[in-house]
Amino acid sequence: MIVLHAVFPIDPAELDEALDLAEMMVAESNQEPGVINYRAATDIGAGNLLRFFEQYEDAAALETHVESDHFAAFEAALPDLLAGDPDITRFDVDSASEMEL
Repeated sequence: MIVLHAVFPIDPAELDEALDLAEMMVAESNQEPGVINYRAATDIGAGNLLRFFEQYEDAAALETHVESDHFAAFEAALPDLLAGDPDITRFDVDSASEMEL
């Protein structure tokens, strides 16, 4: 499994547009084959940080996502929305399990 955590600092004046794009990305990406989970949220400590949490079955699923039309649209719009450099971390996970609280 591949997990991505992507953080995008958004210009506060562009936050509504960024949230609309994030909503589209979540809806479209969760329909892709090989996507286990795809979510976006704003950071409660810094409301202009948009965080994506993405889980893919494998590298082929991630590649399909990166080649999708909705990813291209998001990538094209992103430079005008940013207030800083994105931070994206990839995790290659051998196993995962749910924790009980």
